[in-house]
Amino acid sequence: MKSEKFKFHLRPWEIALLLALIVAFAAGIWAQRTQDRLSGQLIRLHVIANSDSSQDQAEKLQLRDKVLALLSPLLADCETQEEAAAVITENMEAIEALGDVSVSLETEYYPTRAYNTFSLPAGEYLSLRVEIGQGQGHNWWCVVFPPLCTEALAEDTGDAAAAFRLPSQEDESLITQDGEGYILRFRLVELWGELKEALS
Repeated sequence: MKSEKFKFHLRPWEIALLLALIVAFAAGIWAQRTQDRLSGQLIRLHVIANSDSSQDQAEKLQLRDKVLALLSPLLADCETQEEAAAVITENMEAIEALGDVSVSLETEYYPTRAYNTFSLPAGEYLSLRVEIGQGQGHNWWCVVFPPLCTEALAEDTGDAAAAFRLPSQEDESLITQDGEGYILRFRLVELWGELKEALS
């Protein structure tokens, strides 16, 4: 008796579904690697107000300026995230001395944030978290390393921001949304970061 060879045929919709899954998986891997690469080059600054009263919100901005004035010259010569993190860690007590604050350097999730000349996709970033008093008020975000808080401060002053610079030209183009292709890539990283947070 001759054995029949097992024949397996996929229907067109099954092939389409399989291809879609492969593309989604590949896009997810790319987005995760891009997010990891971006977050590995930056340190965010997260200042949280005591409350939403006008006085506490004003104090939040004043403290922000004090933190920037303290750290900007100290971080000016840092070339990597590791170097900057070490400098910040060495100066934790000096930051705490600026007011009634608790300070930590930790990984936090950030939503997508647009500044004048660049945007950062949602995802996890190393963050200098400065919490004032009870920390129940609205917060303020920017990038403390590389020293890009002047980009965010430009929103308050209306001044033009300086150009964003990262070691990788591809990463720089991505977050400055240079061209339709990069806008699409940015959106993929943004959606991936939001999806990870929703599932966590």
